[in-house]
Amino acid sequence: MSVIRQMTYQPAGRRAATVETMTFGRVRELNDGGTQRADFHVLAVVDAGHGSVTVDFLHHPLKGRSAVWVPPGAVHRWDDIAEVTGHLVLFVPTAPVTHATRELVASPDLAAHWSIPDADWMFVDAARNHLLLEASAPPGEFSTELPEILLSALIARLRPPHAEERFTHPLFRSFRSSVEAHFREHHDAGYYARALGYAPRTLSRAVQQATGRTAKAYIVDRIVLEAKRLLAHDRLTAARCADTLGFPDASNFSVFFHKATGMRPGAWQATVAVE
Repeated sequence: MSVIRQMTYQPAGRRAATVETMTFGRVRELNDGGTQRADFHVLAVVDAGHGSVTVDFLHHPLKGRSAVWVPPGAVHRWDDIAEVTGHLVLFVPTAPVTHATRELVASPDLAAHWSIPDADWMFVDAARNHLLLEASAPPGEFSTELPEILLSALIARLRPPHAEERFTHPLFRSFRSSVEAHFREHHDAGYYARALGYAPRTLSRAVQQATGRTAKAYIVDRIVLEAKRLLAHDRLTAARCADTLGFPDASNFSVFFHKATGMRPGAWQATVAVE
């Protein structure tokens, strides 16, 4: 298994910048074909060409007029991007300035890839080009505020899948934040219902409406994702994973993982190691 490249946000030449842009051509120069994990967001707009990106074990084909969003902490790898054209926007979690875009950026389960409807492309392209122009201003004329405003405009124009639906469910937003903070210690939906002051059925209904999954399924998916990260990238044993994720022992964790994925932790880890 290749070593994960840990990337820290370091804008070239502009220490105060919270938003940076680059072309896919620049990505090709920097990309060594390995996997990487960043502490910042990567938002890409693809103009043309075909390639692929793998984000947290899910493979996504790239094509023209599509977008890719890789949130902080997600392990990803760019593949076959020799013919891909477009731009990437790198930004810290606090960069967006509107309430809606900050809410979206804070989501731990952002969609990784989606197509941009033809009717929206003109507006997305204009928002992207305005951001590129401001981000390329001479250092003496550079203001962090303008790129942050234009980043927010671009995110709003890109309209990631299900963003509007999720924002209409304040209970789901609270649940999502609570799961992200406590999934290592609490695995049952009842805990989150009690903590948020709702009946379990009410909570599950809200999660179902926002994500298409039950509250229990949402929690299971989050634990499984973290388990896969620990097994594949940190190379932890089942016993270490069990301890990290709040299971009483390796056997209990193994049963959980097998039920969720159809494979035992060790077998899944071995499969990923040879990819």
